[in-house]
Amino acid sequence: MPVIQSDGCPINVETEGHADAPVLMMCNSLGTDLHMWDPQAPALAKEFRLVRYDRRGHGKSGVPKGPYTMEQLGRDALAVMDALGLAKVNWCGLSMGGMVGQWLGANAPGRINRLILSNTHSFYPDKAMWDDRIRMAQEKGISGMVDATMERWFTKEFRERAPDRVAVMHDMFLKTQLDGFLGCCHAVRNMDLRDTHARITAPTLVIVGAKDPATPPAAGEAIQKAVKGAKLASLEAAHISNFEQPQVYIDTVLGFLKA
Repeated sequence: MPVIQSDGCPINVETEGHADAPVLMMCNSLGTDLHMWDPQAPALAKEFRLVRYDRRGHGKSGVPKGPYTMEQLGRDALAVMDALGLAKVNWCGLSMGGMVGQWLGANAPGRINRLILSNTHSFYPDKAMWDDRIRMAQEKGISGMVDATMERWFTKEFRERAPDRVAVMHDMFLKTQLDGFLGCCHAVRNMDLRDTHARITAPTLVIVGAKDPATPPAAGEAIQKAVKGAKLASLEAAHISNFEQPQVYIDTVLGFLKA
């Protein structure tokens, strides 16, 4: 499990699968670490050289003082690729991971083979929502936000049906360091990726959760319409769709990447 330096920040990286297989790089959501992909990792590692990493401010990566920017987070991903000698990767990112993927697709198109943008957004016109979230985190800490976060991340039916699975993400969120969470909140609040979509040339799949209140289907549909040739897949899930529909998620990803 290498640690890679990106602009003075150590980035924790995990690789698995055959070294000579096509590369699939996966990027997690705000408030999680690379283990959010555990439901998919065993199956995907049979087909790809799987690269997962903890975004700065999360997991075992460094937690420099923010605010962070989406460009900074994108350059962290490029630093991981460079350090591992990866000229080109397939990319799958959920929520913030999808935002980083949009930045990479537009600003480093030669490094992306196929692009999966899952449960994500490109612009939040209502900055007050993120200002409130930042203020709440500062006042109540991460623990004061976890219950409301689980309600956004998962449908009521899933929370009742699979409390053990929700508990995994509940505990993962609680481990997020406040400075890292706040730094990334600023990056999301301030991003505007809308005008860059025309520069994305990689074959692209946009995944939406039909019951996602955090990044509603309309947000993903707007990205799909703006990226030339992009495809759309809708899953019966809320925000963390890979946890709520693990096998459907695997099938959707593999179906696109192996087409």
